[in-house]
Amino acid sequence: MAPPPNIYAGCPVDRAHHRRRDTDWLAAARAAPQTRIVPVWRARTLVDGPDDAPRTALLPAGRAWEGGEEPVLLGVMDGAAVFAADLSALDAPETHPAVAAAAAGGARFLDLRTVGGLMAPADAALAAYARGLTWWNARHRFCGVCGAPAAGVEAGHLRICTDPACATTHYPRTDPAVIMLVHDGGDRCVLHRQPRFAPGMYSVLAGFVEPGESLEEAVAREVLEEVGLRVTDVRYHSSQPWPFPSQLMIGFTARALDTAITVQEDEIEEAFWVTRDRLRAAGPDDPHFRPPRRDSIARRLMDEWLDERPDRGPR
Repeated sequence: MAPPPNIYAGCPVDRAHHRRRDTDWLAAARAAPQTRIVPVWRARTLVDGPDDAPRTALLPAGRAWEGGEEPVLLGVMDGAAVFAADLSALDAPETHPAVAAAAAGGARFLDLRTVGGLMAPADAALAAYARGLTWWNARHRFCGVCGAPAAGVEAGHLRICTDPACATTHYPRTDPAVIMLVHDGGDRCVLHRQPRFAPGMYSVLAGFVEPGESLEEAVAREVLEEVGLRVTDVRYHSSQPWPFPSQLMIGFTARALDTAITVQEDEIEEAFWVTRDRLRAAGPDDPHFRPPRRDSIARRLMDEWLDERPDRGPR
């Protein structure tokens, strides 16, 4: 049986690519009573439900369009169109009539990074999709080639420079990044800490892929740059959309050929070898040594490594 997708993957919508240029269908979908809206306000997601199991709030169409940017089509779910609406231009989202009605029932805007790990996978994936696409549209209003305004087309999945002499097309951007658990082939792996991490949190190594570089080469380069270790046996694990703001995290494991760690001090506060027993003893209430959030592929890499036996591989 295939393993479940990482959190933020497995979005439940049919992306309906063939509908993005169908202006008649889009106009009808925006007016249809069954159409649902995923609102985003300053990169925050509207959620409802209990605090320990929040859900992505879906607003009805109609007044949901007021006060926002041009809606972007996410796709079709359960036979109904689903759009994302960016309401960031509003100083207070509660002034939006549809949001106000939802807020009266307990809906609230929250940072997906704080609640994604508590949501059902389908809800988290839908929220991530809406967040990523609205973020890209908001930050690509002008052509990166000539500076002229860039107009949104294809229901928010493409922007085209409005200067006829340029007319460059711009597609949604995703930045590939490798994330890797480096182990010694036995009972230890490398963890590190950066200044931007939450207090007490440690994670596996990661870095962006550079132009002209394969994923495996990026793994080896980043590990060498960050902690001074040479690696081999680079193995792909899985990937994860990471809309904070626009990464695709591509997970690997790798075996170190060295043991002496040399920290790249301008990026990393600390890096060290840690045993499985020490990792198993770590928990969210430990103020000095906490693993990454459960919604991250970093956590999955660590958890699955913990379930392996060095002499026999996975249990």
